Amino acid sequence: MKVEEFVAQARQDRASDIHLVCGLTPRCRVDGAIREMGKLPLTEEECTAFAQELAGGEYGQARAVGEADLALSLAGVRCRVNLFRQQGSWSAAIRLLNEHIPQMTELGLPKVASEFPGYSQGLVLITGETGSGKSTTLAAVLNQINQTEYKHILTLEDPIEYVYTPDKCVINQREIGKDTQSFAAGLRAALREDPDVILVGEMRDLETIETALTAAETGHLVFGTVHTNSAADSIDRIVDVFPAQRQQQIRLQLSMSLKAVLSQQLLPKVGGGRVLACEVMKTDGAIRNLIREGKTPQIANAIQTTGSIGNVLMDKTLQGLFGAGTISRETYEGALRDQAQAKNGPGGMPRLR
Repeated sequence: MKVEEFVAQARQDRASDIHLVCGLTPRCRVDGAIREMGKLPLTEEECTAFAQELAGGEYGQARAVGEADLALSLAGVRCRVNLFRQQGSWSAAIRLLNEHIPQMTELGLPKVASEFPGYSQGLVLITGETGSGKSTTLAAVLNQINQTEYKHILTLEDPIEYVYTPDKCVINQREIGKDTQSFAAGLRAALREDPDVILVGEMRDLETIETALTAAETGHLVFGTVHTNSAADSIDRIVDVFPAQRQQQIRLQLSMSLKAVLSQQLLPKVGGGRVLACEVMKTDGAIRNLIREGKTPQIANAIQTTGSIGNVLMDKTLQGLFGAGTISRETYEGALRDQAQAKNGPGGMPRLR
């Protein structure tokens, strides 16, 4: 069986990833869970053949360094492939990239998220763990701008997951490692490229965050992602990247430029599939003061008391999904436990009522 056949099967099964490992049956990830694609374990010879098929002319270089990162079209599906050697044999992790950009209304986003495309400037953070749907949410938001506004959208991505068809907007998509060296380098250049909207695929290093804040302060609408589980954690993560002597300045910049944080996770639904669960924090005067003063532990309470502007805590969203029968008790309790551990470390969690 060739890799293209695995990709075709995975696409039919709505899988997001394929794992080919010597000694194991082929596996794919569907709705967040790994499942088998075949009954026979892969041999070392088969895995070597897969590596040669995928790497093509780059196979020699891959052998020399033990890994390769590839962007390919397989069975008509855009894929991101990472080849790597483990215990002397080749393995492959294949991410199937989506072609269809959904509308915001298809994703189950909170109603307040519909305001994001209308912002003229500032910083909007979409946060969550790997595989939580951040890229899909951002693609839907940017495509909404593309369909309704005459603007210039510039994206910095690693890799490019969704390819936009320009409608009303001019759109430039730059891939890290191919079109620019790094997020920081691409973002520095972006400020000279007349963008209205900038997408920063990952905000994780000091220079990228610093430049993104500057862009948001100088009339650009900046969307960025952070691998955090709540609004308060997102603010702390950004501030903590900087040395202590600069953190007060960064808090001040964040308090002025941050428009909203949407934290999300995908949970298994009762009956199959997955559902989006979100925490939303739009900034108001009180929340901006808490950010500026470094009082992030009080942000959860501020979110709870500002539901009138669309703010909602993750715990309340989870409670609503459980109450509606959308997620199981096990999923609900597990998600609450994860939230509690992220906030407080190992320990208790809110009890079911």
